[in-house]
Amino acid sequence: MEERLMASARKRRKQRRRARTLGECLRQFLTPAVWKQAQNCLFHPWQASRWRVQPLLMTALLMTFVCGDSLEERFESARAVVVALQPKRRRPGKTVEGFEKALARLPMFVLRGVAVAVRRQLPEVVPGRWVTGGFVVLGCDGSRLECPRTGQLEAHLGQAGKADSAPSVWLTALVHLATGISWAWRLGQGTASERDHLRHLVATLPALALVVCDAGYTGYELCRGLLEKGVNFLIRMSSTATLYSEDYQPLEEFREGIVYYWTDKARRQGDLPLRLRLLRVTGRKRTQQGLRSYDVWMLTSVLSSERLPLCLAGQFYRWRWENEVCQPEYASSVRLYQLAA
Repeated sequence: MEERLMASARKRRKQRRRARTLGECLRQFLTPAVWKQAQNCLFHPWQASRWRVQPLLMTALLMTFVCGDSLEERFESARAVVVALQPKRRRPGKTVEGFEKALARLPMFVLRGVAVAVRRQLPEVVPGRWVTGGFVVLGCDGSRLECPRTGQLEAHLGQAGKADSAPSVWLTALVHLATGISWAWRLGQGTASERDHLRHLVATLPALALVVCDAGYTGYELCRGLLEKGVNFLIRMSSTATLYSEDYQPLEEFREGIVYYWTDKARRQGDLPLRLRLLRVTGRKRTQQGLRSYDVWMLTSVLSSERLPLCLAGQFYRWRWENEVCQPEYASSVRLYQLAA
């Protein structure tokens, strides 16, 4: 009995203490190892007046959260928070102009190094919710964001919609569905392809990843590319896709089974059919006329029903839909760059 009590006490001591302040929350992700990684990315000494790498990136991060009607007001609020969190450190620069110049001089590979280091911290920050059903479940979705009508943005981004429309960027984001934490994202012009964005984001995926997407990601080439990379996926199917089954089964009785994805273009090019698994999940939603049933058809690379049961696949897609509602909040991470540009 005493040994069990001692083991329980050791387990409680090892558990990560819940963050209660903004500073504690930031330190969970931005650990000394992260800042060391950022410093190691600098092959040569980097000087930017009164700005150093840590306060510069902390200010840039906080400017996406603080309130303010202008860039100057957001900068003042973010800088004040940085000074309060690091009272014994050297004070950073006081002007937004100096901040923008320092941020522009910072090599891009430093930011990439920080992003990689932060991703490595996530399994330790949320250990109990990192893996669900044997998968690290990541939702992928894209959205178009309007930018200010400045001459530089209009010349660089062009128009993605109607004539005389505001310039826009396309943001494709990967989100850890069990926690709602952004994992990685990619920006492009408003006319960019979210499927191409996902192909680039594959390199950031962790082990055991399962990518959950909506019908906008349906496509033979994308599915084949994910299979070649060894990435598992769960994609809602579009009515325009044609699938071939091994055995005839009435559509109204179909629940799940092995299918082959093979388009006419792939057949002409001599590409082989993709052996996948088709799932049919029935849900209910409340309308003015009462509860109404609807079907969601999903295609997955996980062929075993024991590894990915039908009920678990339905849960993963519900998570993806719930996170899609929060997609505008994920887009806040790029607001700073829109304003700064």
